[in-house]
Amino acid sequence: MARPATSVTERPVIGELVDGIDIPVVNERAVRASAGLLFLFGIVGFMTAALTGELQLLRMFGMTFLLDMSMRLFVGTRYTPSLAIGSLIVRRQRPEWVGAQQKKVAWIIGLVLGFVSCTAMGFLGVSAEVQLALCSICLFLLFIESAFGICVGCELQRRFSREKPQLCAGDTCTYVPPKRGERHTVLQ
Repeated sequence: MARPATSVTERPVIGELVDGIDIPVVNERAVRASAGLLFLFGIVGFMTAALTGELQLLRMFGMTFLLDMSMRLFVGTRYTPSLAIGSLIVRRQRPEWVGAQQKKVAWIIGLVLGFVSCTAMGFLGVSAEVQLALCSICLFLLFIESAFGICVGCELQRRFSREKPQLCAGDTCTYVPPKRGERHTVLQ
């Protein structure tokens, strides 16, 4: 028996469809909040490992980070725990919708870094110094995302992709800052 055709559009795995926007988007405020939460967990594990030599908490962070990035990419942004908590934290703020495609690039980078770090920690048994160095890269990226709103994956897509990103955080896709020494103009 044939199924009747439906007019319902399929919900994207990464991001969501919002009225008035033609592409899948994510709430940048929730993404930054989730990056901050992951950074907090990661820096506690990193400092514990660096100061005491105990790597268990850092390994737990690595697995949590890897699981979180995997869920964002393959299960969906709606079901990712850190994004759900981040959305809950910023629920009273107006959403800043950014293109999901550039966030996908950023999360692929996170997934690869998490996979390399977890493999190095678990299967390869590399030294604690190498483990700390690998985790510091992830933590640095999480920090600049949460504190400054700088998305390295977004920048890489903007520079190297044939398909230029749309709806960048802070309007960085189209904004041209004034030259050094010039003043910002404020429209009222």
